[in-house]
Amino acid sequence: MKKYVCTVCGYVYDPALGDPDNGVAPGTAFDDLPDNWVCPLCSVGKEDFEESE
Repeated sequence: MKKYVCTVCGYVYDPALGDPDNGVAPGTAFDDLPDNWVCPLCSVGKEDFEESE
């Protein structure tokens, strides 16, 4: 699964890790994140993330 990086603060969403502090289980693909999920560091939405190299 691909990683995605926040274009605002640089946070990297890694599907292998998920975001357990915000209720996202490890193994959750970026495309499967809830629409209301936000960056845990700067609180921007999924639209401000891009695929990581």
